[in-house]
Amino acid sequence: MAVIIFMIILWYGGLFFQTFFLHRYSAHQMFTMSKPAEKVVFFLTWLFQGSNYLSAYGYGIMHRMHHAYADTEKDPHSPKFDKNLFAMMWRTKNTYQDINQQLVNVDEKFTKNVPQWLWFDKLASSRISRVMWAAVYITFFAFFATSLWQWLFLPIALFMAPIHGVIINWYAHIYGYVNYKLKDTSKNLLPFDFLMMGESYHNNHHKNGSNANFGVRWFEIDPTYLIMKVLHAVGFIQLKKVPAHSTPDA
Repeated sequence: MAVIIFMIILWYGGLFFQTFFLHRYSAHQMFTMSKPAEKVVFFLTWLFQGSNYLSAYGYGIMHRMHHAYADTEKDPHSPKFDKNLFAMMWRTKNTYQDINQQLVNVDEKFTKNVPQWLWFDKLASSRISRVMWAAVYITFFAFFATSLWQWLFLPIALFMAPIHGVIINWYAHIYGYVNYKLKDTSKNLLPFDFLMMGESYHNNHHKNGSNANFGVRWFEIDPTYLIMKVLHAVGFIQLKKVPAHSTPDA
């Protein structure tokens, strides 16, 4: 039971900071927060993503490129240009690393106001940090796994952020339904997003990338947005006002 609870915490904790901080803040700047608050969230992202830690700088720029070049050869991750999901994951990894380590020139429009905490990113992304977190996970399983089958969750814990990414970047461009007819293949993967905290409403998000609420229809509940409204109410973040979603096409 302890392993299951641990995996749920890792899944939703890591996913929340990926969608709240890396996606909605770093890439799209749907809200603002103070610099001290930003550093707190940097730390919490590392705490919950652990061995999967992703830099807000690398992620933010790469995701902006995804929106600008969706489903073209310049898209960092598109099912249209990779033979399988593993090929897409590998290309995404290489693109992310090249951007994060500043090995490639990136158009200024993709880097504007993207948060960066250089020394912390270097520490959190280091091999030492990833190995340390892997050791923590393995130790936890060694103490609390009560059956051999529970060890099957360990690879998921070690590579959870890439798994989150592939669910949206691969499957949400192949399966699901659309509210808006767009030039790209983005789809809403789940009508009730209990799994990805709102990220599954990918077609809605591609239609209006500045709207913090990814849900459009009455049944499309975005849990991350609800949490963001609470954080806004208590003054931790300040949500930006944007036009409401347009009426779905279908």
